Amino acid sequence: QVQLVESGGGLVQVGGSVRLSCAASGRVISSSALGWFRQAPGKEREWIGTIRWSGAPTTNYADSVKGRFTISRDSAKRTIYLDINGLKPEDTAVYYCGNAPSLWAVSAREYHSWGQGTQVTVFS
Repeated sequence: QVQLVESGGGLVQVGGSVRLSCAASGRVISSSALGWFRQAPGKEREWIGTIRWSGAPTTNYADSVKGRFTISRDSAKRTIYLDINGLKPEDTAVYYCGNAPSLWAVSAREYHSWGQGTQVTVFS
């Protein structure tokens, strides 16, 4: 059983940056991956990107976020991160992490063990 806990959200000014964390506990299958999603009010959960859980920290990003979003991993801390730069009001959402069998999983249906999410609110 995998447990994921997100943290790091809050109120951030337009143009600012934020670092979100997703800490994992329990048994994470070494060949699996952890991914970040976000969900704005009234919208579907949107895939941001994914990183391998072990081995080379290979990442896979949605085209819509390339350039401003960076996913990284600290294996010793069993934590992945999402750095967002140049925040925009449309980045306001609850950000979630989940566990998937593959780096190439892009649908929320392929993920499990979701965390509770962390709210990011961008204000001007």
